Amino acid sequence: MWLHKNQRTSQDLTLTRRHLFQKLGGVGGLALASLFRETGLGLSASPADPLLLSQAKIDTAQCHFPPRAKNVIYIHMVGAPSHLDLFDYKPELQKRNGQLCPDEFFQGKQLAFIRQQPSLLGTPSKKEFEFSRCGQSGIRISNLLPHLQQVADEITFNRGTYTDQFNHAPAQMMMLSGFQRFGRPSIGAWTSYGLGSENKNLPSFVVLVTGQVLGAGNSAWGSGFLPTVHQGVEFRSKGDPVLFLSNPKGIEAESRKRTVDAINKLNQRQLLNLQDPEIATRIDQYELAYRMQSSVPELMEIESETKQTHEMYGTSPGKSSFANNCLLARRLVERGVRFVQLFDQGWDMHNSVTDRLPTKCKQVDRPIAALIKDLKQRGLLDETLVIWSSEFGRTPMGQGDVKAKNVGRDHHREAFTTWMAGGGVKKGFVYGKSDELGYGIVEDPMHVHDFNATIMHLLGIDHEQLTFKYQGRPYRLTDIGGVVADKIIA
Repeated sequence: MWLHKNQRTSQDLTLTRRHLFQKLGGVGGLALASLFRETGLGLSASPADPLLLSQAKIDTAQCHFPPRAKNVIYIHMVGAPSHLDLFDYKPELQKRNGQLCPDEFFQGKQLAFIRQQPSLLGTPSKKEFEFSRCGQSGIRISNLLPHLQQVADEITFNRGTYTDQFNHAPAQMMMLSGFQRFGRPSIGAWTSYGLGSENKNLPSFVVLVTGQVLGAGNSAWGSGFLPTVHQGVEFRSKGDPVLFLSNPKGIEAESRKRTVDAINKLNQRQLLNLQDPEIATRIDQYELAYRMQSSVPELMEIESETKQTHEMYGTSPGKSSFANNCLLARRLVERGVRFVQLFDQGWDMHNSVTDRLPTKCKQVDRPIAALIKDLKQRGLLDETLVIWSSEFGRTPMGQGDVKAKNVGRDHHREAFTTWMAGGGVKKGFVYGKSDELGYGIVEDPMHVHDFNATIMHLLGIDHEQLTFKYQGRPYRLTDIGGVVADKIIA
């Protein structure tokens, strides 16, 4: 590997530089090496060099593969929507509604709340819950998502996704960091570490949240053991977009800049003494925060968008909403932010799924479809990978009395649906297949590690080579698994 080669030939370098190269590998190391060449930095490069990685523009020759996507907009539905009522049409399940589930669905299985053998629960026989064939591809999507139906021909649906975890926080960590416990870098942090950003005035990884924070907390966008410069920065669509970014009352910008410069001189001195890369991160973040004081307000001014754009998304400037976040996501990738993650809370439906699911769908359907349309008409969809996921799916068995109005669905890890659009995936395509009742996978299973490996591949990264040495061994997003789903790549 490039990393090992440089470790063998750099015995005479300074401690700072040697420590830096020990920390970087894969695409991250290549990016840094390129940056040294582009900026003319030699062996006497500044101790803060590792932070310049987050501002490096990577060309295709430096990736492991020709990248199909430059940016990612990753939409995570917190709580897990009922994929069986949205994307995975199961007429046999409807036909057998109310029958006891097969023994193998219940006995010896991990279920979060169901304790007695339940009955099968088909999709409600209501017009709004019916599935329609959409576009030229004829893919079936629920009428609960009429706007998404209009862009079905842009999407690859992965109906054979599965995970190892059946409770929210561990499953969220598994999906978003490749490991069920806290402490590992999130997929956004890995992407930032590997590819950096194209805009030095904005973070490489931005997070937008509607509703309460998910069970995994901010570890879902954390940097783990990677330098903290790569963790997601949370933006808010209402009020101060970034907490503590504005100058305090009575403090002018020029005075703030003098303060930042003075603090960073002290930090530089401390960095030379301690050789701690986290001090370099602090230096970079002070500078970035200062630059963001001018770049972020302009970014957040969605009032400047046209009336037609606001109507398409359903946005309300000045308010906090998922629709506003979708529009902000487009504005962020336009400005070169590498990874934008949207979280929407409220999909945990252990009861009243027939009443609550339509309400949540109305909140997200229009803006998600608008995001895909907007990216396409601006020529950005081909280079932006839009991802839709949850931490797991929902059971084909009802939680509670299936004849009762408040029946719900329990957690289900064996099979669920995710989807991708743009960024090099096939259009109007279905990958994977669950059985006739939607319980298990019978064709092209996609484990969470496979899902993440495929995302990395579309970004031009070999998931096995993007590693970081920690506590004596190299770590990666996909742990010791992950197979790229070549069938979905256009």
